[in-house]
Amino acid sequence: MIHELKRIDRRSYEAGYAQLVRILQEEIDSGRMRPGDKLPSESELCKHNRISPMTVRRAINILKTNGSVITEQGRGTFVKPLQFWSSTFRLTNLQELLGDEKETRIKILEARIMSTDEHVASRLNIKPGIRTIFVRRLISVREQPTIYHKEYLIYDPARQIIESEMEVTSLKGIFEGTGNSSIKKGTLSLQPTVLDENEARLLQAEVHSPAFCLENVFYDFNDIPVSCGWFICPGDRLKFTTMVGGEEGVY
Repeated sequence: MIHELKRIDRRSYEAGYAQLVRILQEEIDSGRMRPGDKLPSESELCKHNRISPMTVRRAINILKTNGSVITEQGRGTFVKPLQFWSSTFRLTNLQELLGDEKETRIKILEARIMSTDEHVASRLNIKPGIRTIFVRRLISVREQPTIYHKEYLIYDPARQIIESEMEVTSLKGIFEGTGNSSIKKGTLSLQPTVLDENEARLLQAEVHSPAFCLENVFYDFNDIPVSCGWFICPGDRLKFTTMVGGEEGVY
């Protein structure tokens, strides 16, 4: 195999390690080197290209960083096999669904102060019974009810939180939260669910039909939870796709 491999051009202004990265990546991308195939050894690459071991190691390290190859101690370097468990599903589809602000409408269904139950208290790391702001919203796209949103926020009597939440009329505002400068980070958890009677009625869907539930918890700059919520969307209005292997696509 090594004799079929292109050699680096020693007259080129491109660095030798960069040329070797490109040559090996082309072999992988073209399929001449398949997932699981072993790359030529360091000594073979050095001899074939008349370059130093340091140059070869630098090129291999770049390929490892790019996720193209893996090195196994005592065995060598291999083209990285497909790893389905490492696939990443992004929220691009959700962004596309709600991306047109002109076609998206947010209706406040309810906003009030209420005591937390154990379920919500555990997510906000507070004791049950502590007062929070509870907000329900219905998000429609092109006049079709698309997402039902429930949110709990830590109650602060010194701030007009309810008034601020009533003014939130965009997805950007929902994700940034009340007083958006106080949000440092958040966690998102996607899980399957079925619509109950109230959710189905609001979303104009069948009771017990499948849906996605996107749970979020937002934290302030002291890493303290300040809000949690659930976005519920019928399963036929949202899908998630990803690419396994090859170049990164749009998910």
